[in-house]
Amino acid sequence: MSESKAKILTIILNFKTPELTLKSCAAALREMEGLDGEIVVIDNGSEDDSFVMLSHAAEQNGWTQNNRVRVLDSGHNGGFGAGMNFGMQARLSDGSVPDFYYLLNSDAWPDPDAIAKLRDYLIENPKVGLVGSAIRGTDDTPHPTAFRFPSMGGDFEAAAHTGVITRWMKNAVVRLPIPETDTKVDWTAGASLMVRREVIDQTGGFDETFFLYFEETDLCRRAAEAGWNTHYLPESCVVHIGSASTGMKTWSRTPGYWFDSRQHYYTKSKGSGYFVASTLALIAGGLIWRFRRLIQTLPQVDPDWFLTDLTTHLLRAPFRKTAARSPTISVPISEDQT
Repeated sequence: MSESKAKILTIILNFKTPELTLKSCAAALREMEGLDGEIVVIDNGSEDDSFVMLSHAAEQNGWTQNNRVRVLDSGHNGGFGAGMNFGMQARLSDGSVPDFYYLLNSDAWPDPDAIAKLRDYLIENPKVGLVGSAIRGTDDTPHPTAFRFPSMGGDFEAAAHTGVITRWMKNAVVRLPIPETDTKVDWTAGASLMVRREVIDQTGGFDETFFLYFEETDLCRRAAEAGWNTHYLPESCVVHIGSASTGMKTWSRTPGYWFDSRQHYYTKSKGSGYFVASTLALIAGGLIWRFRRLIQTLPQVDPDWFLTDLTTHLLRAPFRKTAARSPTISVPISEDQT
């Protein structure tokens, strides 16, 4: 596949952050200049005036000319994965399927050539199905976005926050050191992620049972099972505020959908027994950290009542229906793209 023929559909999901979304769209539009493709902005059931604001601004800015930017309303807030699936189902404006889907958070802005570098990397590495950018904050602080898949050991290590345990379980640590060169990883964050069309064809897209969190982890896991690698590319850089739509940084208490997503991920990938064991490991690690806080001056690192909410969720798990809904994407390869 040549660079000149590769088509990109950039998808930006808005939920009650129209000003940030417009800034993200403007940055993406700048970086799509000279690339073959379009941008689709999805208002994910904001139930405010976001859709009107986005549509009006796109038209006033001249972005809608030649379908460079389309603003669509998903009709309901089904979460991140559902919104991205809706965007992928929209296809390009002529009804054709792109070669690559570029997923960009509404609070993220790509640096010069960030999108082109992801595209070129996938063209040059045909076994790579997904590639993510290096992420930094508005203060230029690097954000860790290269990870191993979650595991029982990884949960215990992360909750314990104890150096000797981390050194002992170094191969289970979920958060990897930020790579300095292009690196194969288990999964990377969806804030700036380019996905090969064939990955979506074979996996069916995001599992919409996940409302928020673990959805990109699950997609990368299913892609790996289908034979596709996920890579991290530091040459592609994006500025990201982080959690602007979800409010994660200001959580006073962990919302139920985080616990539900975690349960669904483990139950789906490793079974209900593993989910229970990994939750007990998370509780055990959390108790180690809390014991250390009793005897040392150490900060609180979890939202209030985290262990209580986690334990309650575990006890209620046998009575909760968590059957997976099948991914809903259906984007067959068109004849002109085979």
